[in-house]
Amino acid sequence: MEYCKIKNVVFDIGNVIVRWAPIEIIRLSFGEIERPEQLAKSIFQSELWAALNRGELSESGVKVKFREEFSFSPEQIEQLFYYIKQTQLLLFGSVELVKRVKSAGYNVYALTDNVIEIVDYLQSQYDFWPIFDGTIVSAEVGCLKPQPEIFHCLLNEYNLHASDSVFIDDMPHNVEGAKLLGFSAIQFENSTQCEQELKLLGLSF
Repeated sequence: MEYCKIKNVVFDIGNVIVRWAPIEIIRLSFGEIERPEQLAKSIFQSELWAALNRGELSESGVKVKFREEFSFSPEQIEQLFYYIKQTQLLLFGSVELVKRVKSAGYNVYALTDNVIEIVDYLQSQYDFWPIFDGTIVSAEVGCLKPQPEIFHCLLNEYNLHASDSVFIDDMPHNVEGAKLLGFSAIQFENSTQCEQELKLLGLSF
């Protein structure tokens, strides 16, 4: 068998470890409105949401700004942020995959565009965070994928090399961003597909 150069496996969190479902969040928060996908895009692809993910705004601060921009009632904004957190369920097989990869001797890391308060919630609900050998959260480092800076934060913080690391993410532009920096990369669909692609790269677990 060809020698496997991969030593480090880097996992995204949203839609790799836990579900991230913006349209469902909108429907739960606001009922059966017309074009929920449009409201989801207006909120979760907005500069305000990006600023929250970069750590430039707190959750309480962005709530005020969303109320002003979208004319949400206090109850609606609280429902929105309730369902943002509550809908983030564990995806089938993903935590087990991380555990098996780590048990086989590989280093495992998390690299996530995420909000401090959401990370706090996930850490309080689930026990997968301590499995990782290190984590990079966008709101803590002030940059987002696929910017090279966030990948360099990971490499520099943990003394890693892109050439012996594989990055796993559900978004194609993030996968391509990692590849441009020399990572092997996998676009995540489900844990079974991800496991197969890791093994095609030569990992053994």
